Amino acid sequence: MFKRSKSATTESTRSKILPKLSRKQVGDNVPRRGNKVSPVIGLWLMKTLGWRTVGDIPNISQAVVLALPHTSNVDGVYALPSLFALDLKISIMAKHTLFRVPVLSQLLYWMGIIPINRTEKGSVLQASIDKFKTGEPLFLGLSPEGTRQYTESWKTGFYYLALGAGVPILPVALDYNTKEVRFLSVMHPTGDIEADLPKIYAQYQGVMPRHPERLSQPLQDINNAAKSE
Repeated sequence: MFKRSKSATTESTRSKILPKLSRKQVGDNVPRRGNKVSPVIGLWLMKTLGWRTVGDIPNISQAVVLALPHTSNVDGVYALPSLFALDLKISIMAKHTLFRVPVLSQLLYWMGIIPINRTEKGSVLQASIDKFKTGEPLFLGLSPEGTRQYTESWKTGFYYLALGAGVPILPVALDYNTKEVRFLSVMHPTGDIEADLPKIYAQYQGVMPRHPERLSQPLQDINNAAKSE
């Protein structure tokens, strides 16, 4: 499972622009786990796996976080340690039925998982917006590709969620070529999705997923356009 991670990676292939990101650089408004042990474990895992975290996290309390590209179950093996190392809490959504078991529900809440009832029409988007409207610190992680396989387009729910909640979008990239978890430039949705989406796509130019053949079409188009310039 770790074979690809241990491939040779030189400093010359790593990000030239994005600075290395550490827990000390994360602002006090950003949602934190508040655990003293997990950052130590997360940092050790990142060093063991040969990965690092780069970029910048604005000192804000709420955002929709995009996790891309997502082409393998192994992605979490590299993404989660980076979150632990930063003491960063990014929540995700899961079926509310998983929370019916008391012990399991406590674990899920600790992991930052939010129960969502997907059976009611329109409930997921509105429930997510309502979570932000409480004013509580919340970084909500979503994967707009919606699958680990190739897809022709992204699901746009993340955009309308950020727009409806009045929160920015924070793109995060997992690059297997440079072995980096990259926190990219925050983007504020304007309401013009046709103009905003290409700006988000562009931030993922050159990012290499674990399975390149599964890269979503929008990101393939961005890479192909860059090669033809």
